[in-house]
Amino acid sequence: MEFCPTCGTLLQYERATPSRFFCPACPYVCYLESNVKIKRRQHLVKKEIEPVFTKEEMKAGGAETDATCPFCGYGRALFKQMQIRSADEPASTIYECLKCEKIWRED
Repeated sequence: MEFCPTCGTLLQYERATPSRFFCPACPYVCYLESNVKIKRRQHLVKKEIEPVFTKEEMKAGGAETDATCPFCGYGRALFKQMQIRSADEPASTIYECLKCEKIWRED
């Protein structure tokens, strides 16, 4: 990774003739020599998402409501409300479908 020495933005690579790094935020350009190669690409690994509530907690403390599941379209779900952002923001509602048991959130 290369960063712009002028503004600190991540430089973008353009394979043209000649190759160059350029800054998308300011007019900085750095032309590269012809013998420079990108040798390695970093492959990102998708992390497992940890649930806010376990299925047992949803079933034990969740109340039923009319909510349409975005995955299967069923019209009933369990829900819980939780303050996960700052205090001046509204609470988030976490739903679990009673048919397919998928979990989704509405802010």
